[in-house]
Amino acid sequence: ATPLAGRHFAAAIAYLLAASIGIVWIAPDIALGAYASPHVAGVTHLITLGWISVTIFGALCQLLPVALGSPLRWMGGARLTLLTFAPGAGIFALGIATGITALNPVGLLLLTTGIVTAAINVGASLHRSKQRDVTWAAIALAMSFLVSTLILGAILLHNLHSGFIADARFRVLGTHLHIALVGWALMMIVGVSHRLLPMFLLSHGADTSWTRRSIVMLSMGLVFLVSGLLGKVASAAWVGAILLEVGVACFYWQVRCFYRSRVKKKTDIGLMFVTGALISLGASAILGPVLLAKGPTHGRLATAYIALGLLGGITMYVVGLYYKIVPLLAWTTRYGSRMGKEKLPAVTDMYSARVAWLQLGSMFLAVTLLFAGIAAASPHVARCGAVLFLGGVLLFAGQIARIAYGGPA
Repeated sequence: ATPLAGRHFAAAIAYLLAASIGIVWIAPDIALGAYASPHVAGVTHLITLGWISVTIFGALCQLLPVALGSPLRWMGGARLTLLTFAPGAGIFALGIATGITALNPVGLLLLTTGIVTAAINVGASLHRSKQRDVTWAAIALAMSFLVSTLILGAILLHNLHSGFIADARFRVLGTHLHIALVGWALMMIVGVSHRLLPMFLLSHGADTSWTRRSIVMLSMGLVFLVSGLLGKVASAAWVGAILLEVGVACFYWQVRCFYRSRVKKKTDIGLMFVTGALISLGASAILGPVLLAKGPTHGRLATAYIALGLLGGITMYVVGLYYKIVPLLAWTTRYGSRMGKEKLPAVTDMYSARVAWLQLGSMFLAVTLLFAGIAAASPHVARCGAVLFLGGVLLFAGQIARIAYGGPA
């Protein structure tokens, strides 16, 4: 499973690099709030499909045996998911960004194959698992929301050519984005963090009931929000927004419980990325109700909301988990058989802490500048933020390459 997870992570980081270059390209569109433009949509899919989703599929190869005591049902199915979904993400995103319509059905077919294969594989694995806790529930819900995201994405793609949903486009797009970012990505983060954060922090005796509350609130909130947006029922949308805010707050409180009960008092760079991500995610959550009140046609507000949640929140959180997981996997592969026989480097010696801190500062400042550029409608400020974000990603890619192929930093 480890080599397969590594191939997923390599593909995901390649997509993050491509997306970061794309953000520099679309910075003027971002500053003006054109979040629904084809260029922005194409780059966004590089992040959501290529970076985040491929990472999740790779993480599940390693996580399921540890978290649920049940490995993936078919490793061949996981390979098929990688071989179809990974190139499909690039083809699909390129077709949207460039307007080359011939690429869209090819990309969609590959994505569909990858998602259906993953859903069947993960579903069968969950069915075999005897340990059905909140992590199990979060993974099951996230996979269900991923399938819903695919369906809505196909509808929006068809609308590009036919315009059949007319003025409902922004409502369907808002639904698609929230199911993808909250239902798929954030739900998976909440469930996985329930297992990983106590392990990384060496937390003992923490109250773990807040994860369940978060999952319930996020899933219920998403259902109400989607119903309200698609049905134009403002009261349902507001109920959904409130439940989502409560769900995010419950997740924050759960993280706080883990931190307060930790044995390991020193916070390393991976957990600092998590902290920075939670700050950005909180800022995005604050903007959510404001955006609902003003409507999705308020382009700059919607773009700021998405940028904070996707780049500052989800992306930085995932980067933090990379700094915890990838060095451990590489160290185990390289030195595991020599444990107890000789003096070995520490896991944290696999990368440069100084470079990692520089990357954290670069990416956090980049997100801040992107937000400022959107708020001021300044393409120059937004592009400065985009270039800084690209610099941070280049540092990250170099770190991961060093971990995978080099020696101790």
